[in-house]
Amino acid sequence: MSSTLQLFDDPAEPLSVAGDMQRQARAVEPGHYDELRDDEGQLRPAWQAFAEHLGAPLPDLTRRQSLLAHQIQEDGITYNVYNAQGGPSRPWSLEALPLILSAADWQALERGVAQRANLLNRVLADVYGEQIVLKEALLPSALVLGHPSYLRGLQGVKPVGGVYLHVVAFDLVRAPDGAWWVVSQRTQAPSGLGYVMQNRLIVSRLFPEAYRAMNVQHLASGYRRLLDTMTELASLCAEGETPRLALLTPGPYNETYFEHAYLARYLGLPLVEGGDLVVRDEGLFLKTVQGLEPIHGLLRRLDDDFCDPLELRSDSTLGIPGLMQAVRAGKVVLANALGTGFLESPAVHGFLPALSRKLLGQELALPSLPTWWCGESAAWRDVRDELTERVIRPSYPHAGTPGFGGSSTVRQSFDAVIGRVLTPAALKAWRERIDHDPAAYTVQRFEPYPQAPVWSGGALSMRGASLRVYALSDGQGGWQVLPGGMTRIATRDAGPVSMQLGGSSLDTWVLTDEPVDTFSMLPASIKLDELMQRQRPVASRTGENLFWMGRYTERTEQQLRLLQTSVSLQSGDDEMQERVSLALSDLAESNGLVPPGTPSLIKSPRVFERAALDALADASAKQGAYSLGFNLGALARSAQSLRERLSPEHARLLRAMGSDFQHRLTQAALQAALPPDEHERDHEEGQGEQAARTPQPARLRSLTQAQDAFEHLGMQLAAVTGAQTDRMTRDPGWRLLTVGRLIERLTGYASMLKAFWESEALTHPQGFDLALDLFDSTITFRARFQRRLEVPALLALLVMDETNPRALACVLRRLRTELIKLPARGGSHADMLALLPHEGVGASLAELCDADKGHEAVLALLNRLIDAGWRLSDEVGRRYFAHAEPTDSMVSA
Repeated sequence: MSSTLQLFDDPAEPLSVAGDMQRQARAVEPGHYDELRDDEGQLRPAWQAFAEHLGAPLPDLTRRQSLLAHQIQEDGITYNVYNAQGGPSRPWSLEALPLILSAADWQALERGVAQRANLLNRVLADVYGEQIVLKEALLPSALVLGHPSYLRGLQGVKPVGGVYLHVVAFDLVRAPDGAWWVVSQRTQAPSGLGYVMQNRLIVSRLFPEAYRAMNVQHLASGYRRLLDTMTELASLCAEGETPRLALLTPGPYNETYFEHAYLARYLGLPLVEGGDLVVRDEGLFLKTVQGLEPIHGLLRRLDDDFCDPLELRSDSTLGIPGLMQAVRAGKVVLANALGTGFLESPAVHGFLPALSRKLLGQELALPSLPTWWCGESAAWRDVRDELTERVIRPSYPHAGTPGFGGSSTVRQSFDAVIGRVLTPAALKAWRERIDHDPAAYTVQRFEPYPQAPVWSGGALSMRGASLRVYALSDGQGGWQVLPGGMTRIATRDAGPVSMQLGGSSLDTWVLTDEPVDTFSMLPASIKLDELMQRQRPVASRTGENLFWMGRYTERTEQQLRLLQTSVSLQSGDDEMQERVSLALSDLAESNGLVPPGTPSLIKSPRVFERAALDALADASAKQGAYSLGFNLGALARSAQSLRERLSPEHARLLRAMGSDFQHRLTQAALQAALPPDEHERDHEEGQGEQAARTPQPARLRSLTQAQDAFEHLGMQLAAVTGAQTDRMTRDPGWRLLTVGRLIERLTGYASMLKAFWESEALTHPQGFDLALDLFDSTITFRARFQRRLEVPALLALLVMDETNPRALACVLRRLRTELIKLPARGGSHADMLALLPHEGVGASLAELCDADKGHEAVLALLNRLIDAGWRLSDEVGRRYFAHAEPTDSMVSA
């Protein structure tokens, strides 16, 4: 390694990175702008500077790309791609090389983008106000009043501060002559800001020297501008209180949910779903475990139609009933305001030049692609015979056509639209279709995408690129353009640019001739009256997810210990005693390790073990067995829903456990690779020679073969428990997690002891030892009682001992402690505490050990504790998650 470093640093042998880039990158296709080289084939100055500061030979980009992929995997950065099966998530796609824009390029773009954002906000103010542009036909009424995203219920309603658009996104392409054109604009809930910052953090660390030396402008001040503007406007609704903001997401199944969670954490905002919010007295409130907390501003990532099921889409389960009325009352700031979606129609672009002259008194500095709305007969006549060189797009959301960028859903993506030569038959069909309903279609000139360098497969290739830039309102009529943006690239050289179709992204570096803005999102000081506001309330949904995370963690631990105990019995020399077999069978079924109705260990050990093996990694629980696979999947889903709450390490571990467990089970099966037993061989022969020749996947034959997977999972669960215990803030959310875990421990361990008590397995040494092992109390028992296998000693340790964390008395003591510290809601803490014994376990050791009535007393106690655990779970849900009134069924005896 040292000799390599000396070679890099030797001035006599300078690195020829620039020459390698120039030689290796193939020429762009004719008619495309080359982002890497100028017309003479030389590297552009920005790329020349990048090559000089790379600090390693060009092939080192392969190593850096691997580091980048590893970081994305570690951080769990995902992008959900929807399909017919429900939409699996995939890792976010990011390339190592950035797109580099010179200071001169950016200055022109910045002016044009700010002007367009101002224009769009002025158009909205007029359309929802005096409607001068409609009366003078500067914008056809059909494109506004006929668009489903125009909300008549907001006509005449001025948003707080008069700001309709807080964030506007523009998709740009660069023509072969270097001029920029606007392809589309996003005005409802522009996506990508979270990914923009995440891309910057990763790529800037890959090239730290180049990033510093090239004077790349930073991004943080733009995000601060967005937050400050919303805070200033929300203060107008707060009536003297500190304004509260939140980020509204459709939920974890949305395609860009990762960036919602990331952006919320970066901005310091609670991440909320529609179900977390409620409208009361025309005000918006967040349902928290502390009660209803006012919300004065929402940065929304939910399209208009889904925002209010009372006045918009009645089938929406994502919105907030009554939100429109809260907007009309001026009680909440929405970024962006509702009703802005009609500006996303491509047909609007053709009217913007005249609108700019009317509303701004200026010519449009940054033009849109030439656009013809076919609803104007003259425009349709002009372009009707030139469709082979044009792109056809739907004017309205419902008018989409597959293959031309439309969609059957309200939200559309035009990213996949490309110009193409149509056959005479296709041209005729399109002309007839547009003739039938001309207003539904818009035609635009096709502009070939510029091509940017990408390091792929150990070589430098050129891919089509589209740039998305963001304009941020300052609330006073001014605009700040984020110095960078989201550059998306095609999957092939000149193919369509679409993340849904497998495209990738680039960080966008904007160079500056001025000092770099070193602003940080971390404030220099904080006011005293803001300190309580910084202690963010815990949303009820978040509290519920944490509650169930605690329960699933404990449930998985109990299942794992039960399986490990079974393995130790199997691998021992002693034959399993009948009563012990009965207790284990009952516990396996009640804990979801085997499906209901599975023959017991006594009746058919082989069938029982096969059922347990089949259920191990089954995350779907198709057979009714909610085993480790299901609970590990539930933990991963809870981590997905709690991205903004968990540390990256904690979340990564929760996501990895399921896949790691499955991988180790598969490896164990491959290593065992035993031939099928006689019964299976006869079955194969009965299926014919072809079936016998079909390779069968490797399968585990015994639980003992999964021992390594069990041990590794046990270590991971110990790490998860440590993170939950020692690395989370002790707020109400954490206390709900702890309460959930303790409730699961109370009901789980009481059920375990009940199974052993009913089967009388404790009368046999094997059952006695097994019970101690399941309670993780063997070492403590041996230290206190040596080998005295007496039931009173076992009851003293597993039931009555408040110092043993697995003992029922200790669990109850901790439950009472945590319940008292929860926020007082829906009644006093005494209502919940009354469901549990006042002290201890509610019985004395003498009662439990009584020679005549002790057996029944233990069973009665265990049944009471199991019932108390379930009732307490219901009461916690009613009080903190459902915000319902008490019902007799939840608290009655």
